[in-house]
Amino acid sequence: MPDVEEKVPLKDPGDAECRSCKPETSAPTREDRSGPEAHPACLKDTVDNVSKLSNKIGMNHDFHMEEKVSPPSSLTGKVKETMHNAFWDHLKEQLSATPPDFSCALELLKEIKEILLSLLLPRQSRLQSEIEEALDTELLRRKAEHGALNVPLLSKYILDMMTLLCAPVRDEAVQKLENITDPVLLLRGIFQVLGLMKMDMVNYTIQSLQPHLQEHSIQHERATFQELLNKQPSLLDHTTKWLTQAAADLTTPLPTCPDASDSATVACSSPNKAVGSPEPPSPTMVLSQGFLNLLLWDPANEEFPETLLMDRTRLRELESQLHRLTVLASVLLVASSFSGSVLFGSPRFVDKLKRITKNLMAEFDSRPEEAMRTVSEQVSQEIHQSLKKMGLAALSGDNTASLLGQLQNIAKKENCVRSVIDQRIHLFLKCCLVLGVQRSLLDLPGGLTVIEAELAELGQKFVSLTHHNQKVFGPYYTEILKTLIPPAQALEAEVESL
Repeated sequence: MPDVEEKVPLKDPGDAECRSCKPETSAPTREDRSGPEAHPACLKDTVDNVSKLSNKIGMNHDFHMEEKVSPPSSLTGKVKETMHNAFWDHLKEQLSATPPDFSCALELLKEIKEILLSLLLPRQSRLQSEIEEALDTELLRRKAEHGALNVPLLSKYILDMMTLLCAPVRDEAVQKLENITDPVLLLRGIFQVLGLMKMDMVNYTIQSLQPHLQEHSIQHERATFQELLNKQPSLLDHTTKWLTQAAADLTTPLPTCPDASDSATVACSSPNKAVGSPEPPSPTMVLSQGFLNLLLWDPANEEFPETLLMDRTRLRELESQLHRLTVLASVLLVASSFSGSVLFGSPRFVDKLKRITKNLMAEFDSRPEEAMRTVSEQVSQEIHQSLKKMGLAALSGDNTASLLGQLQNIAKKENCVRSVIDQRIHLFLKCCLVLGVQRSLLDLPGGLTVIEAELAELGQKFVSLTHHNQKVFGPYYTEILKTLIPPAQALEAEVESL
């Protein structure tokens, strides 16, 4: 099994512990109480959830599962910890009794056997036979009845098997278990690491199946949409309008910013416009422009493209993330002009300004002026303190007032700094669609290098979403673009190559 990056913190395996030695009850379960009529709806929900999960895995190449860990200070975390401690204390009492009571230990060994078997690949039949023989439930039960169950020896065998089966990232955790002599603490540690190994196997399986899941998701979405289109031929009307507008945007001249003092100044008009070209735009350009326009979509506009309705929530999240990055980069750009190269060259100082701004982003959405007033005060204070610590000249009163004023003006949508940054981020995203994220990061526009990591995350999400959408709906886009862009020859090959 390949390396699996460690994503999940160590924690007690709640399900395994709680299942072992739990008291039996004859009370009817929810499934028992529900009648047959409830099953179709439940089945439909299950199918829908599986379909959504398949879509999510297909779109996100870095998709992985993580255990949900409740904070220790939360009520759930405290209850869970109390239950786990009670269970392991109970096991210790049983093993310390005279004669020892192995009932809970047998249940734990049974759980461990099932987990080890689940970690095997289909070709590992010899190991499967070995584990089933060494941890044979009936054999262990008979040994326990005669007081001959050697828990330390079995634990040693389990550790050897874990060393053989675990991903390299778990080697250190397994080695630490070998130094534990207390049988109860050892079993508890074994369950902790086995829980992580189970998650590693799940993510390895997802990684192996991802190409198949991606293709299944594409075919399933396209077939479902075609069924709807057969019933409602007008289902592509909004999609056609969306692409028509994108083509028009690419042929509309871009007015320059009235405040521009030199040719290097970037235009402050709407970033969904592009400089006019005598040549007709290519299908790639139209689609890229169309996807960028979705990040500027007016919520009041009901004519959202039908082919992207399933992705509308994700697009809103990306739009919100873009908006936050625009404000963040604007604050840093203004701050850099007052801090000087020495101070702003300190990664610790820049990170501090980032934290100040990010912490107030939620407030910015509802009260931008108030949020920027607070940001400006905190950023100004941080600049003054840092200049003093480094023995640099303090800001004059006029410079301080100018800094505060420029930062507070970022709250206005028409602010030129904010407009320039917004346009540059849109330009970066357009480059991501054409060149890919990594190549686009090599030549970032001015003012964006300080948010390179955040831009990489945004760009990867945007590219994954758009590429998946193109694979699903490429044939429909081809037919629409044939009517929008002359000449029609070779359009299909270009669009499908996306």
